[in-house]
Amino acid sequence: MAEARLERRLAAILTADVVGYSRLMGKDEEGTLAALKACRRELIDPTIAEHRGRIVKTAGDGALVEFASAVDATRCAIEIQRAMAERNAAIPEDCRVEFRIGINVGDVIIDEGDIYGDGVNIAARVESLASPGAICLSENAYKQIQGKLALDVSDMGEQQLKNIAQPVRVYGVRLDGATERPALVLPDKPSIAVLPFQNMSGDPEQEYFADGMVEDIITLLSAWRTFPVISRNSSFAFKKQSRDIRIIARELSAAYIIEGSVQKSSNRVRVTAQLINAESGHHLWARKFDGALDDVFALQDEITRQIVISVEPEMEKAELRKSETKRSTNLDAWNYFLRGRAFLHLLTPEDIVRARAMFECAVEIDPKYSEAWAGLSWTYQRDILFDVVEDRSAWEGKALETARRAVALDTGSSFAHLALSGAFMWSNQHEQSITETRMAVELNPSNVPAWLALGNRLDIVGEHEEGIAILEKSLQLNPHDPHNHIYYAQLGRAHINARKYEIALKYLRESIRLKPDYANTYHVLAICLGHLDRLDEAKAAAQRCEQLRPGLMKRRAYWNIYLDPEANKNLTEGLRKAGLVE
Repeated sequence: MAEARLERRLAAILTADVVGYSRLMGKDEEGTLAALKACRRELIDPTIAEHRGRIVKTAGDGALVEFASAVDATRCAIEIQRAMAERNAAIPEDCRVEFRIGINVGDVIIDEGDIYGDGVNIAARVESLASPGAICLSENAYKQIQGKLALDVSDMGEQQLKNIAQPVRVYGVRLDGATERPALVLPDKPSIAVLPFQNMSGDPEQEYFADGMVEDIITLLSAWRTFPVISRNSSFAFKKQSRDIRIIARELSAAYIIEGSVQKSSNRVRVTAQLINAESGHHLWARKFDGALDDVFALQDEITRQIVISVEPEMEKAELRKSETKRSTNLDAWNYFLRGRAFLHLLTPEDIVRARAMFECAVEIDPKYSEAWAGLSWTYQRDILFDVVEDRSAWEGKALETARRAVALDTGSSFAHLALSGAFMWSNQHEQSITETRMAVELNPSNVPAWLALGNRLDIVGEHEEGIAILEKSLQLNPHDPHNHIYYAQLGRAHINARKYEIALKYLRESIRLKPDYANTYHVLAICLGHLDRLDEAKAAAQRCEQLRPGLMKRRAYWNIYLDPEANKNLTEGLRKAGLVE
């Protein structure tokens, strides 16, 4: 018995969907459904019929339509988009029903009235490249209308479409009288969206792994509070969709996108993640993570933590680069805050003054800006650290006042609580300091400086073993932190306190290797070398400290950083052994 032959034909395929359908339904389910039905009844269905199209099927937010002619399909699409633009003119932008349309010409399989095949798939993929209210054509469709319709068409180049083997050249249709789509409108602070990671394994179990990891990334990024994070429900509306990142970002109002994939092989899994600038489409950061699936939850947690810890500073650097291109006389509070943070990281007395000026401008523009008040507190604390203040008690008061204001403005900010913990420490209120530091860690477990501070505070009050363990953990949490010299220096001082001078020396040497011009580390190194009876080296370290910061060795001769008087005597004893104090 002969096999039934599949019915095939050449067709022009039009696919359309509603932009931001999930967002619109979430905002007003009944209103959106009513508006969409009215569009279909009054405009879309009659226009398709007029141009001899056949509606193959519709979904809640899209339609698949077959035409015998690419010219008819394109004319129909243009008429729909122009009419929709008129209907939307009086409607607020965030409430508009807008379509994107894609057209392809290709061979299709017909089965019980439905159509299948690459001809349909390419139309859908081309549609995903269209902006809201716009039309995209595949090269096959464009060739059929070329010279037959007077259109303003832009060549978008070859596009690698999802699950389509060969690249497809795509053309965008610019409609007469259509206004240029405005640039991405962002909130005061640029937001980030984490898209569902693609499961490359063909293993449904990895789908749960990938989705769980994305949800955790969203949760941990939200804890930073530096950047608004798009909700899980909004991001997951784009699951298994092949769309241009810039279009997705526009619908989500996101300035940055994290996307990635999960691939399992035997008992191992590889996760890739990328941070993308949504405006340009450029990758800012990308990394691969490999691990064994023996403890899948531990692996998930580790990869999630690494992604979150890496992404936040990369976003800040990208925003700082943008800020630096703006006129200094025309900055908003966010940009002043970014510049203040950048100066704060440079760790010199001169840059702390510059940082303070930036934070003061930020709070003048926005008096309720918690993080800027916290940054201001840090500048007073750093001045105390560098011993460049004449009236220390006044600076301690300013540090506390500004940090308390930061916490009052945002009690959920890890950054604000960390600033308050530092202010309490410099005011010798160590119990409150540790309480605030633990709160900073609890609010954001990815805040590595908070872990560093907790280890430091515990060492200061005499909890040496726990302090050293947490300091080592903070170093392991982010081994690529550009400020790791501080982590090594504090570990060195903690080991001096534990009378483990050889270990302390190893950490201090590494700190100096990472930042050879940081005077404070040479002061601690001189103490350590004195205890090891390496007197010439101790004197050389003291001399280098004086070159970098004249007078620091004298001011720190009788350093009282610890609650335990014996610990403070031990610091001075190292200098005495080296002949640096009497």
